[in-house]
Amino acid sequence: MRSDILSFSAVVAASLVASSDLVSASSNIELENEGIVNVGSLRKLKKGKKGEEGGKKIAKKAKKAKKGTTSDSMAFSTVGPPDGENVCHEKKVEIANVQCVIDQVNQTGEQSGTNVTEGYKGNQATTAVPITVPYYQKGLCPVNVHWHLGTEHLSAGEYDETGTGPTEIAHRRKLAGKARQGFQCNLYDDSEDMFTSHYDWKYCTDMEVGQTYEVHWPHSTIGACGTVNQFQSPFYDGVFCYSELLTADTVINENVGVQAQIFTIVNDEDYYYPDLMRGMIVDGDFGADVAKYTGSTTGTSRDNDVCSGYSPITWQVDRKCHMVSASTFDKMCADMLSQRDDMSGDVYPHGSRALVADHLAADNHSR
Repeated sequence: MRSDILSFSAVVAASLVASSDLVSASSNIELENEGIVNVGSLRKLKKGKKGEEGGKKIAKKAKKAKKGTTSDSMAFSTVGPPDGENVCHEKKVEIANVQCVIDQVNQTGEQSGTNVTEGYKGNQATTAVPITVPYYQKGLCPVNVHWHLGTEHLSAGEYDETGTGPTEIAHRRKLAGKARQGFQCNLYDDSEDMFTSHYDWKYCTDMEVGQTYEVHWPHSTIGACGTVNQFQSPFYDGVFCYSELLTADTVINENVGVQAQIFTIVNDEDYYYPDLMRGMIVDGDFGADVAKYTGSTTGTSRDNDVCSGYSPITWQVDRKCHMVSASTFDKMCADMLSQRDDMSGDVYPHGSRALVADHLAADNHSR
């Protein structure tokens, strides 16, 4: 990389030059609870006694749900908290995409998503060190959840070019419109009803039983952790909520990280998990084999020619594919719609970035 390229930290600090009394961020920043705001108005619902009674009915219905059976849908509450100030509104720090390579020289930091097969290492030398313990141990909290159609990462034998889904790849991409399809898991079996039976989605949109999705949970030490403003859309608002705490000396990859976990959706309540919004599932083989490395933000505005300037940040990626019920995702979407900030822009699958080339992937992948 060119020696004169500004670090991610320096760019962030430069964008905040108008702010006074900047304080160094650490991996365990303590933040005071602030007031709160509702930016979204698309999901306003009546609260109070009616909402409380509805919640009790939903709880009773959930308890009565039969295990091992398919369902048309389950009902969940989308009632949010009272209005208040959103201290994270429009806190995104703008960093433009850049041309990845000029004259055979990388122009930015390491990129994501990469090959995360055990033993893989990229070719881009980096001095950044990923967080290797659970994020909460370093003071990071989840500030958003969103997912991609197919996977942006690749794990050989788990989610790769041999994966299958409910429709042929060309037809899938046509159905997906502008959303680019990533890799798929190897779990789909069209002879089993749970991969093919209809589910009546009530809260998520453009979703498909049998399909593979890569879920991302951006985390930050400078989010509104522990408050009703914690979850934000776009995720950059949550990540940079207290950006005035950053300086050019801040080690960003120690303060910003993303969890990623890959799921095939089934219509079977034996695979129901009730709290997917708040982070990676850690249960048995869920979250047991996790790759850690430093990379960047993703999405289809980047590829191997145009790179993200948000680098380096930590990634922790589950190498295995897992099955969860459609109701798990629908419950997550209902939870998202019950946040104070309007998260309706994240309740559908986003397109997947093309797999990062070796020369743009960090050489620090570890288990």
